[in-house]
Amino acid sequence: MSRIPTPASIEEAPKASQPLLEGLKKMLGSTPNMFRLIAVSPAALEGYLEMFGALSKGELPAPTRERIALAVAEINGCSYCLSAHTYLGKNLAKLEDAEIVANRNGTSNDPKADVAVRFAAKIARERGQISEDDLRSVKTAGYSDAQIIEIIQHVALNVWTNYFNEVLKTDVDFPVIKSRNAAA
Repeated sequence: MSRIPTPASIEEAPKASQPLLEGLKKMLGSTPNMFRLIAVSPAALEGYLEMFGALSKGELPAPTRERIALAVAEINGCSYCLSAHTYLGKNLAKLEDAEIVANRNGTSNDPKADVAVRFAAKIARERGQISEDDLRSVKTAGYSDAQIIEIIQHVALNVWTNYFNEVLKTDVDFPVIKSRNAAA
């Protein structure tokens, strides 16, 4: 059970959050627990959705964004995000099971995506303390400066949702995938 009560419906969320949740429901077909819980703070929900929306218009392809989310969720031991992104990775980004396993290990079976996922995983593990060689490897793999910035931003956004869900113990409403790094 979540440490802060999750509004059971859109109507039970704060008024300022309701239009945002309605938009999510229209887009996703439902309003997952994480979004309804974030909605307790309309400002937090708006901020999250604006950043998420802006990044979805960026240069990184959706499969790479999901790969990064899986790597970061595993590093941070977030079973909610791991469950959600495994579902999204399979059903929306069309990632194979072997790819999802690789992503959870901080790698990818796709050579170019592998560089991005390894870079993202290192950013998450090392809290942003990366070397010139790390940055050079991403550029050498063909990632633009804009894409590198987006990789960093995706790490940051996923760290936020990982921490949010772990601190508040959001009830998982996707097929449950347990992180190997989850706190006991």
